[in-house]
Amino acid sequence: QVQLVESGGGFVQAGGSLRLSCVASGRASGPYAMGWFRQAPGKEREFVSAINWGGSSTTYSDSVKGRFTISRDNARDTVYLQMISLKPEDTAVYYCAATRLFITAPSERREEYHYWGQGTQVTVSS
Repeated sequence: QVQLVESGGGFVQAGGSLRLSCVASGRASGPYAMGWFRQAPGKEREFVSAINWGGSSTTYSDSVKGRFTISRDNARDTVYLQMISLKPEDTAVYYCAATRLFITAPSERREEYHYWGQGTQVTVSS
């Protein structure tokens, strides 16, 4: 059974930094794309960032571009989201997601991802 487990969330003041991690297990090593989404209370889950299998292609939502950096270490089955210059509007539950095998492009669409983690809370105070 495929499982994704996020970690690294927490409380931080505006302007601070956090690094989220997500470890995938229970599936073939690859190839597959991975992404990060977030969901604030009362709002729909929204795209944050995604990365292709080889790590050479990434994409970001306009709201986080220039502040967040996605990366992956396939030897450790792990994807990271480095977040700097955090804003109160970044407060949300952050979810990592993985596509089915052989879908390698970094998609912004929720429908492209079949496997999801349980989420990790990020709270940014003003």
